Amino acid sequence: MTLTRRGLLAAGLAVPLATAAGAGRVVAAPARLTLPAPTGPHPVGTVSLHLADRDTMAGVWYPAAPGARRHPRAPWMPAAPLRALLEDNGFDPGVAAGPLTSGREGAPALPGRHPVILFSHGAGGHRSEATVVVQELASHGYVVATVDHPHDSYVEFPDGRLAVPDDESTTPWTHADDVLFVLDRLEKAATGHLPLPAGLAAALDLRHVGVFGFSKGATAAALVMNVDSRVRAGLSFDGPMESGPRPAALDRPFMLMTADFTRADAPPVEEFWRLLRGWRLNVRAEGGRHGAYCDHESLIPQLARLMGWTAEELEGWIGKLDPVRATRIQQAYPLAFFDRHLRGARSRLLDGPSRAFPEVRFLPGH
Repeated sequence: MTLTRRGLLAAGLAVPLATAAGAGRVVAAPARLTLPAPTGPHPVGTVSLHLADRDTMAGVWYPAAPGARRHPRAPWMPAAPLRALLEDNGFDPGVAAGPLTSGREGAPALPGRHPVILFSHGAGGHRSEATVVVQELASHGYVVATVDHPHDSYVEFPDGRLAVPDDESTTPWTHADDVLFVLDRLEKAATGHLPLPAGLAAALDLRHVGVFGFSKGATAAALVMNVDSRVRAGLSFDGPMESGPRPAALDRPFMLMTADFTRADAPPVEEFWRLLRGWRLNVRAEGGRHGAYCDHESLIPQLARLMGWTAEELEGWIGKLDPVRATRIQQAYPLAFFDRHLRGARSRLLDGPSRAFPEVRFLPGH
């Protein structure tokens, strides 16, 4: 995919924290961008893991025990890969600092058993691109594992090595295999296979596992469910559902949150929809672009204010969906989906159009 301004967004990369090349606008003092706080009752813990046998990185986000705020807040993305991401695509990374998340590094886990959800990022992306959704789920009692896919992500390793996307041959099937690799490692966590914070290994409820992804990672989420019955529910953030072979029939719950890759405009999405034999739902946030369900909606408007962008420039990035409303959609709909299908907690939000979210359309066939 060509990494133009719109291409960056579609690839899941675009959170530029500086002046766009050629824009001719410079901000004198750096500022730190922010992410919205999660709404759940629990503080959030997080830990980064180096999975040496595949030489990749993963993050684990989880409900933390009281006192988590004594631990430092984790950055949205380490400085080195963030700088590489921006410089590779023509941006000056010195104008603003990346945000801090609500995740507290290494905090002890909240006692109890918590369902596990896995996240796969988009092409040429990174595991941080849906942090708003990830920390929202963790604050409501889920453990979420986010995966940096080797050769298709911007990532830093504990020894200081920096990796950037370098292999266009990676496919949704590659992503799916990485996700299942991480799930296998989590299953071994109770034996001390992973260096997890206190209480986290015992908190993993691997009888209730879900998966979601953005774009290429959303296609991978469907493939994960095709090949592994441990995963009980799947969610797509605007996945194109193109792979070789394509996703097959599913008898477990799957939800499409579409934007650019609609069933009307993308035949593989319609083909996949027709293969869903179990509970299914397709919603679309009116006015949203490809990244409508990711962190772009929170971060790019802040950049626009710093840069003095016009309304048209901002719309070129994120479409016409109001960013504040987009964030609320990100926090509400994935949580309602996993609550229903991993916890059995029925949410009326998924039963039909909601007055609280008038921009969310329920598409025919749901």
